Amino acid sequence: MRLRYTPEAADELEQILDGISAISPGGGRRVLARIQAATDRLLERPYSGPLTNLQPMRRILASPYLIFYTITEDEVVVVGIRHGARDPATMPDAQ
Repeated sequence: MRLRYTPEAADELEQILDGISAISPGGGRRVLARIQAATDRLLERPYSGPLTNLQPMRRILASPYLIFYTITEDEVVVVGIRHGARDPATMPDAQ
């Protein structure tokens, strides 16, 4: 199994890290490490995250961020990363 980010999710991750790193370079590195640790766990246990309102999308927590993803036969595809405090209507699983 391999990990892939959609272009939108990759842009979201870049914006998150740029924003945090502008204030605290160490903070940006810590957030990236948490997100990488969470996605590494997904490669081992892809079905560990609960299904969302928009199935078959799932999500996991890399505090304080939610990572939204889908699973294919050979990939875990990250489709979005959002701060948990954001408006639920902006989440990838909002209907």
